[in-house]
Amino acid sequence: MIKNPLARALAAALLGAALSVTAMPALAGIKDYAFELTRTEAKVGEAVLSVRLVDKRTGKPVPDAVIFAKRIDMAPDSMDEMTSTIEQISSTEPGLYRFKAKLTMAGGWRLSLGAKVQGETGTVEDKLVFKAVK
Repeated sequence: MIKNPLARALAAALLGAALSVTAMPALAGIKDYAFELTRTEAKVGEAVLSVRLVDKRTGKPVPDAVIFAKRIDMAPDSMDEMTSTIEQISSTEPGLYRFKAKLTMAGGWRLSLGAKVQGETGTVEDKLVFKAVK
């Protein structure tokens, strides 16, 4: 038993601090989020690509992210300079992000995305590979 009042107060403060640290929820980091393609193939021509932004810790979709960077190219087939047009279109499902792209030829394509997740610092960046087929 601690008899010194100062030592007793210090022990109580240390115990309280230790208990409050373990009771705090784990904070997410930007590396806890990732984009996933819903399909790994698309038809050549006008295509709609759908990707889901997920929290890797829970597997749940992340709604309301702001996608500010998007690029589509044929880097998987060693043609980085072969790019195409891409535009974001609306989606009715939370955490699902859709893009309309013109896939000019069959082969491997890479969709590069950059997004901000509300409440997080940093940018979620992913490069997703899929195949365009005739």
